[in-house]
Amino acid sequence: MLQDDRIRLRAMEPDDCEAMYRWENDTSLWTFGDVTRPFSRAVLRDFIADASLDIYHARQLRLVIEPLSWPEAVGCVDLFAFDPLNRRAGVGVLVYEPDMRRKGYAFSALKIVAEYAFGYLELRQLWADIPVSNTASLGLFAKAGFTGDTVRREWVRRHDGTYEDARFVQLFRKW
Repeated sequence: MLQDDRIRLRAMEPDDCEAMYRWENDTSLWTFGDVTRPFSRAVLRDFIADASLDIYHARQLRLVIEPLSWPEAVGCVDLFAFDPLNRRAGVGVLVYEPDMRRKGYAFSALKIVAEYAFGYLELRQLWADIPVSNTASLGLFAKAGFTGDTVRREWVRRHDGTYEDARFVQLFRKW
């Protein structure tokens, strides 16, 4: 099982559709990804059904974050832009409800997914582009061992049409 003493990471289930509907359609989060439009429940049901595809075929993997003490989805961690040739993937994490944040769930999810990516998938690096205004995520990724001081200028387009710099961070597999 992909878990520690706080959370488990599990495959998406059909019952996760409503939570994912809230997460994916929250326009305040769209800046942190590549989302440009709302998602219907039908599209999300198809996404969940297609989650059975292997990461080598789909080039992405979403795992649901579920606290051991409260078996309900509080967020997700994604591996995306999976590149098997260069042995790397992007990683993103979301704990949706504000009252569920700062409990260590996102940190645990990053650590567990890194162990999975490096151990099972035999990747050599994980990476993320984080808007510089997202200080909580910058701190989270640094705490999880991600490093990097490369700033991608005007990398993220905001809803008001302005652009924001993003910090590119990486975590390398320790041999």
